[in-house]
Amino acid sequence: MPFSNLEILARTIQCEAGREGDIAMKAVACVIMNRIAVNFGEYRKCSTIRDVVFAKGQFDCLTEILNGKYNPHNIYNARPEQIHYSIAEWAMTGNKLFNLGSALWFVRPLSPLCQQFISSNVGKFVARINQHCFYNPTVFYAET
Repeated sequence: MPFSNLEILARTIQCEAGREGDIAMKAVACVIMNRIAVNFGEYRKCSTIRDVVFAKGQFDCLTEILNGKYNPHNIYNARPEQIHYSIAEWAMTGNKLFNLGSALWFVRPLSPLCQQFISSNVGKFVARINQHCFYNPTVFYAET
């Protein structure tokens, strides 16, 4: 049976930030919902949660093999709890974290610093939430 959008979002939230607290999980959910809302750039054709999450190369938790090794932290092995579903529903009903802006990307850096990771000046650091750094698109992103 294919996963519903709610199930996909809950599993992705758990997989990407499940051990980092409610705010980090909400931030990941916001990024996914922001990608649906944007009508330019690489996500302009992503109109559903499924489109965003399953877009090639977007989330490590979508692959069972990562860097040549089995990745046990994938959405297929995830067992979301009520908190993951609640946050997914929160995001799906239009709620947002205001300090996150319109973030389209996040990364978990190896160092404690959030550095510019997006080339061509299309993304700007906006917030660090626990172990993840979040980035908003710049005006240059709309031109891509």
